[in-house]
Amino acid sequence: MSINWSDRRVFVTGATGMVGAQLCRWLVDQGAYVAALVMDDDPQSELMRSGTINEIAVVSGRLEERDVVERGVLQHETDTVFHLGAQTLVGPAHHAPRATFEANIAGTWNLLEACRLHSHLVERVVIASSDKAYGEQELPYTEDMPLEGRHPYEVSKSCTDLISTCYAETYGVPVTIARCGNIYGAGDLNWSRIVPGTFRSLLRGEQPILRSDGTFLRDYIHVDDVVGSYVALAEHCQEDGVRGKGFNFSNEQPLSVMDIYTACCVAAGQPDVEPKILNKAQGEIKDQYLNAAKARDVLDWKPAVSLEEGLALTFAWYQNLLTAR
Repeated sequence: MSINWSDRRVFVTGATGMVGAQLCRWLVDQGAYVAALVMDDDPQSELMRSGTINEIAVVSGRLEERDVVERGVLQHETDTVFHLGAQTLVGPAHHAPRATFEANIAGTWNLLEACRLHSHLVERVVIASSDKAYGEQELPYTEDMPLEGRHPYEVSKSCTDLISTCYAETYGVPVTIARCGNIYGAGDLNWSRIVPGTFRSLLRGEQPILRSDGTFLRDYIHVDDVVGSYVALAEHCQEDGVRGKGFNFSNEQPLSVMDIYTACCVAAGQPDVEPKILNKAQGEIKDQYLNAAKARDVLDWKPAVSLEEGLALTFAWYQNLLTAR
């Protein structure tokens, strides 16, 4: 079912992140009314650099603040929620599990409780989860597998998904869950990640660093395809077989860290640069990738951005960001 987004009132958490900023831009361009939960002002965030922040309502606060989250839903008469807000990095989660659990787990139940309390308003909720929710098991991950996170970040995502399913099954909250692999694209300022970190090093004339040994396998999906996946879930979430369910989104072409590193170097026009391999990754599953057949069959979703196109667009964005200073 297609939605006339110009009639929608949307609440977005995690709006200053890479996907959140792109999603807000897409919603504004569609004519939606958008309110966004913003914890800190970040002038480098694409939400601010693009000027999108001047076209939306800002709710200042944190996911851990229940009253703030409820205010975002109620006072903006929200009918559609995209919950992207989270602590999204594996490394910081390993070193600070409590803060990660508070943001990712408590933040999710605060959001869903607000949706339950104001069910007269909320018609659809999309929860942004991760392949990490599955933990370490047979590959590729499919949606019928149990959620078996063991390390802090994985556990926070497993719990996010279980809490979301609980609110859907017990209270009828119209929740759907999106599980993606590694997301890359314009707006990612987490330099510890392979794509932004490699591009920044290349643009600075420095030797890029790989935290792992380079053999870890991952899905890599462009931010535009992720926005499309969230929109597809929102547009179908009232349907049987979608409401209350999780969906994997992937281009189903897993790459090793060394493969994606090499592709980044090619996109940057520096194909022969050797990385410094630290082999010090902590709290990470070695191989993770997703089967996206359910999204194709049920939602008629498929990725639109190839790796080569996506990395070219991404490098151009970082080039503009880092050379304009």
